[in-house]
Amino acid sequence: MREKLPWLVAAMAVLILVGTAFYALAAIQGMTQPVSDLTGQVGTQVAAVLRPTPTILPDPVTIVRQVRTLSRLETIEYSLEKVITAESGQGPFGFLFGDRLLLVAHGSVIAGVDFSKLSPEDVKVNDLGQVTITLPPAEVFVASLDNHQTYVYSRGTGLLTKGNIQLETEARKAAEDEIRRAAIEDGILTQANRNAQAFLQTFLGSLGFDQVVVQMDPSQPEAVVSPTP
Repeated sequence: MREKLPWLVAAMAVLILVGTAFYALAAIQGMTQPVSDLTGQVGTQVAAVLRPTPTILPDPVTIVRQVRTLSRLETIEYSLEKVITAESGQGPFGFLFGDRLLLVAHGSVIAGVDFSKLSPEDVKVNDLGQVTITLPPAEVFVASLDNHQTYVYSRGTGLLTKGNIQLETEARKAAEDEIRRAAIEDGILTQANRNAQAFLQTFLGSLGFDQVVVQMDPSQPEAVVSPTP
């Protein structure tokens, strides 16, 4: 019995050491976890200060300026991308007072025919049941930017200036004009005329008219451009 006593004491000592080490490790982990959480919170707060998320507060008052009744047939839409360079204060002292940005603009152009410009003389039905419609020229109804995809790729300002606050606004206006011009040069108005003719022939044919002629007014230009709203 006395021979086994030292082994028993040694075994108990080992168990005590293992238990003590286990509880010490748990205590250390419990102490480091709040420190880790605190570090993460501080990092999040620093990121919020350096890259703040904008807060949008719309005014609850809405003013309706104008209400118009439209009779438009939209027959085609173009989606385009345009790169716009806008700059101000360039020249010998551009490195001090200059401002330059590169805007990647995404937008769409919608064209079609405005039926409100049709007159009674433009729709004729002869004794044989043939319908002849003379359409007004196609128009560009909308040329607008997609704000979700349009972005400033780069911007650089001089050493002594904070930049022109209107420069991006001017770049966006120029982008809309360029997108409109590019669509027209690519033939959007001609295609809008053709699509309108095809649509009306199919539509009137489905109503029972066997002979349908849709033509453009020869006295008018082939296509027109609506003024920018």
